Amino acid sequence: MLIHPRSFCLTTNIPFMRKINLIVIHCSATPVDHDYTPEQMTIDHRARGFNSAGYHYYIRKSGYVVHLRPLDVVGAHVEGFNANSVGICYEGGISVAGKPADTRTAQQKESLLRIIKELKALYPAITKVKGHRDLSPDKDGDGVIEPNEWIKMCPCFDAEKEYKTTPTP
Repeated sequence: MLIHPRSFCLTTNIPFMRKINLIVIHCSATPVDHDYTPEQMTIDHRARGFNSAGYHYYIRKSGYVVHLRPLDVVGAHVEGFNANSVGICYEGGISVAGKPADTRTAQQKESLLRIIKELKALYPAITKVKGHRDLSPDKDGDGVIEPNEWIKMCPCFDAEKEYKTTPTP
């Protein structure tokens, strides 16, 4: 796996200062045929009023994982759920044709699975992995977030279904 040890610090002493029980998967909503650097993401998030990139981890198309925000710092990635979650974003999510699509590479999928497993090992209270879209408001109040209720398509795949039974390492 192409993870640089300095940018993937799950195996170091991470302070357990906040209760984390949720992992939220995002896409950068950028075209698959364009590079979107962590530096550009930070610039874009600062322009939106954040003090840095809102995600904890960013997975490049190569599978390289960039640690953007310490785990003990609350993210800025999904309103109403930041306090108890970790945000992971993969580069892409928009097809060459400009449509929302699951553009994850095999390397991104591998890195994402590794991060999820390691987070679940570090934070046993994590019981759910969801996509950003799965945390949209339940507009009709039936207890189910349906596609017509999604605020956005992010992460452009069914993260809840894909990672429902992800074991810890």
